[in-house]
Formats: sequence, C-alpha cells, structure tokens
Amino acid sequence: MNSDDTETDLEDILQIDIVSDVVCPWCIVGFKQLEMAIEQTGVSAAIKWHPFELNPDMSEDGENLREHIMRKYGSTAEQSQAVRDRLTELAAGLGFDFRFSDDMRMVNTFKAHQLIHWAGPEGKEHPLELALFEAYFRDGKDLNEPEVLADIAAGVGLDRDEALKVLEDGRFADVVRQEEAFWTGNGIQGVPAVIFERRHLISGAQGADNYSSIIRQLVGEDAASISRH
Repeated sequence: MNSDDTETDLEDILQIDIVSDVVCPWCIVGFKQLEMAIEQTGVSAAIKWHPFELNPDMSEDGENLREHIMRKYGSTAEQSQAVRDRLTELAAGLGFDFRFSDDMRMVNTFKAHQLIHWAGPEGKEHPLELALFEAYFRDGKDLNEPEVLADIAAGVGLDRDEALKVLEDGRFADVVRQEEAFWTGNGIQGVPAVIFERRHLISGAQGADNYSSIIRQLVGEDAASISRH
C-alpha cells in the first residue's frame, strides 16, 4: 500500500457510538479525551450519542450530589471531595470546567434524553449533548426542569416552544426507554461506553493516548483489509 492509499484511508469516516448520561462527569471527561485523540490521529469521525440513566429511579426533586455519591458508593466526605478535585484538575487539562458546589444536586435525566433524541433529526444532537454537560457541571442547572431544558435547547439553535412541547407530551419517551433497554440488555451497566465501528466496545474514560492507539489500530485494520482485496 502506498502513502496515497494511507491518506485516503485516514479520511474515511470512523463511526463512534457513545452511551452516556449528561450528569456523568466521567462521560464528558471521556469524550474530551476522545475528541483530543481524534484530533491527534487526524481521522474523520461520526459521533452518535445514546441514552443511559445513572439513576433511573431518582425522584423529581433529585438529591444533594455529595450525599448521593456518599450513599451510592459508600464513600466518605473526604473521598468524595478527592474525586471532585481529581475530576476538576483532569477536565481543566482537557478544556472543560467543572464547578462543583455543596448544594449541587443529582437529578433525573429522562427528560434530557428525550430532548437529545428529538434534536438528532434537527442536526443538533451533538451540540445539545455538550451544552447539557456544560449547563449541569459548569452552571449548576437543573436538567430535570423543562424550562431550563428548553432554554438550553434554544441556546444551540433549537425551537424553544417545540422543545417544551416535546417534554410536555412525552412523544419520545417510549423510544428512549427502548434504546436504554437495548444498551443495558447488551451488558452495558456503566458509562461512558464507547463503541467503535459498532463492534469494539471500550468502557470508561480511557485517556487520549489510549483512544488514539485504538483509533490507529482500527484504521490499520481497515487499511490491511483493503490491501488484501
């Protein structure tokens, strides 16, 4: 294979599916690492987000985030703070700003996932997903509040009134539940879960270098496959 063939292969679009929740700090960290890896390798990637709820049974009122983490994972206040500090430092190096506060709340995200699903055909799924991460972790917004969600949707160019209607009538509730069930039924119990080319599952935030290595291996596999034909 000559260099021209290699360059052509690198220009092929790599399909990347990400199963994620917008209140999962490791999901945005993992994405920013993946984004860096995509830049490092020079591939073209098509990213598709898929719904996962960390806390599908969370009440409408939510729960204090620190208390929720301590209860769910059995951690101490000191351990919880250490994780926050680590996340904040790690994300800062990736260009994302975590602003954890003592009154921050863990909330139900089912409404947010319905809105993301609606945004897909509008060409706004990706910017809305990122805007929701920022609204929650940077601005401390309640992602279970329809008016807040509608504002975020409008901020990425979606129709605010239609966003409210989507949330009010729940037109995408069933399909989002079905998609969540698909992923959990296929063994995904934690996020982020990154699926390359619909066949290679990588769990957790793996770091930009590891993602780069995975991408290069996949591109190499495709190039080798082409050269054999």
